[in-house]
Amino acid sequence: MNRTIQVPLSEEDINTLKAGDYVYLSGIIYTARDAAHKRMYESMHKGEALPIELNGNVLYYLGPSPAREGQVIGSAGPTTSSRMDKYTPEMLDKGLKGMVGKGKRSPEVIEAMKRNGAVYFAAVGGAGALLSKCIKKADVVAYDDLGTEAIRKLEIENLPVIVVIDKDGNNLYETAKEKWKK
Repeated sequence: MNRTIQVPLSEEDINTLKAGDYVYLSGIIYTARDAAHKRMYESMHKGEALPIELNGNVLYYLGPSPAREGQVIGSAGPTTSSRMDKYTPEMLDKGLKGMVGKGKRSPEVIEAMKRNGAVYFAAVGGAGALLSKCIKKADVVAYDDLGTEAIRKLEIENLPVIVVIDKDGNNLYETAKEKWKK
């Protein structure tokens, strides 16, 4: 399948996405990497409000390089998702519905995705300069002191991603490996 999906994600879209689908994301997503995840996690455990609404939203594991003159954002390639795995199950339980990154996820994250009906998308690592062209607007909305790891609200148009793990836990990394072995 190859289609455009509006973000934040609707339940209908989540229910139709299958591991291996190629899709283009358009709409609003948020960036968050290691330091931002740690800070949000600590806030949740202190009973404090989060700086962004997780419910229904998508987090892009991204720490962009500085924008050059005339650009909205610098290179915008994904970072390794497993670095956020410690924090992700609780964020999924709080309503997070999608993540964009690269690499495998832990069994705990996959179980939380199944429990909460969420999806994991992969963006092509090493293609940050090209991916940045899909970002039409970028604003820091929290944790400005973290520099590139601050949380940004991104307006995106046709960001190319692959559904790696769907809401049922089907995992392209595993099924592709098995298919290749045959």
